[in-house]
Amino acid sequence: MLQSLHIQNYAIIDQLTIGFSHQLNIITGETGAGKSILMGALNLILGGRADTSVLRNNEQKCYAEGTFSVDGKPEVIHFLKANDLEDGKELVLRREITASGKSRAFINDTPVTLQQLKELASMLVDLHQQFDTLELGNAGFQRMVLDAMANQLPLLQQYRQQFHNWQKSATELQQLQEQKAGFHKELDYNRFLYDELEEANFSENELEDIDKELQLLSNAEDIKGVLDRLFFDLKESEQPIVGTLKQMANQLQQYQSYHAQLPSLATRLQSTQIELLDIANEIAGVSEGITSDPQRLSWINERLANGYKLFKKHSVQTTAELLAIQRELQQKLQAVLNIDESIAEKQAATEQLYQQALVIAQQLSAARHQQAPELEQQVNQLLAQIGMPNARLKAAITESALQADGIDVIEFLFDANKSNRFEPVRKVASGGELSRLMLCIKSLVARSIDLPTLIFDEIDTGISGEASKQVGIIMKNLAAQRQVIAITHQPQIAGKADRHFYVYKETFEETVKTNIRILTTEERITAIAQMLGGEKPTAAALENAREMVIN
Repeated sequence: MLQSLHIQNYAIIDQLTIGFSHQLNIITGETGAGKSILMGALNLILGGRADTSVLRNNEQKCYAEGTFSVDGKPEVIHFLKANDLEDGKELVLRREITASGKSRAFINDTPVTLQQLKELASMLVDLHQQFDTLELGNAGFQRMVLDAMANQLPLLQQYRQQFHNWQKSATELQQLQEQKAGFHKELDYNRFLYDELEEANFSENELEDIDKELQLLSNAEDIKGVLDRLFFDLKESEQPIVGTLKQMANQLQQYQSYHAQLPSLATRLQSTQIELLDIANEIAGVSEGITSDPQRLSWINERLANGYKLFKKHSVQTTAELLAIQRELQQKLQAVLNIDESIAEKQAATEQLYQQALVIAQQLSAARHQQAPELEQQVNQLLAQIGMPNARLKAAITESALQADGIDVIEFLFDANKSNRFEPVRKVASGGELSRLMLCIKSLVARSIDLPTLIFDEIDTGISGEASKQVGIIMKNLAAQRQVIAITHQPQIAGKADRHFYVYKETFEETVKTNIRILTTEERITAIAQMLGGEKPTAAALENAREMVIN
């Protein structure tokens, strides 16, 4: 509900604040007094276009601010949480325009994008201006009307979830089928690559290991020569180092009792001699194990050449990477064998989800077909009530493939003159007819769903007398369930107000500005009498106006 609207420095509005009733708010005033300017300012906080030409004083910023009560609106609370905005029982939407033309939007004093402001405002206010009837010709709106009146909105939500599940499964099925096509396209090449690696039959770290062996075999004679010379010098020369160390140790031992450090030195010489003897024997063993093997060397060179060729082919540098590619290729080849089974399972699951969605869609369709005649009857009765006795609405329902809202295509058809030539509403109804048709439909829908604040800007154009009275009755009934704000020129509608605002111009220091005030009961009677009989109403007009206000 819109609790209050504050406007500053907008067109000929200097500054004003309007506090609205939660029921039927009527705004009247002379032509040109500024009623449409109020709607323009309100449209700013609904995300409408901003223009610096509306600034009254070019040295000050212009702003419009609306305070809303949102207690119990889950979609609003969800929006605020989803956008990290502060929530509460009250919500403040503000729009500012600077002299430079820069526009800023705020929700609860937090800067937001214009799109965020628009999205939230659409949950709070439904502004229906004269000739603003595109929504009525919208298939989504028409379907929503029928579902709301048939109390099918919960079932529709259930269907949409099922439809989403089916679509998701169908997409996954398509991806599997595309994957299969890709698999078969690459199957022969992948099999060739895999067979090539399998035939090579490399073991873990094999190429790195035989590369080291290659270095050894390539230098076998030189290494063996060095080892043999070391063994000879240590153990078999005329003066072997091992023998010389042994003699040194023996010579020192005979004098070790004469000096405290000599036993230690003798022991160290003995240890060194033993270690060198062990080294000599190990050298001999290593030397015996090193042989020049041309056949092995040739095999290793051939093995490495094959490995390096595969390295280059697959852009890798290690045996481990090559084996990883082999395992990946094996998985791809196995996937080709498994994918048909996966596709069959996904096809079955997708068909099951489709059938489940279809059952709910058929339930929705049955409810829509059942509700359509009742909608037509109720709307046509209301149309006759507001001065359109020859007008007829027909809700045409045709079957379609499964889609986001079911299996129905819904089109509102209209015949203004009992010609039995029904055409789509958007093509044949005039602006005034559409406005009144929208009022009738929304008054019916309001019984079933929580509509936002409804604002009607001169919806009464082209009607008068009894028709105006009936429009006022419909608005009054509508306002019993939700807030309605209406700008009108019709006294019969103004007489139904719970709160009556009067817009007027005043001159202050040679400057004209728009202002607004709430009328008392007596002021209302006078204002309505003036709407009936001119600036100086007769006693009959005043009595008529009093009757309208009281009744």
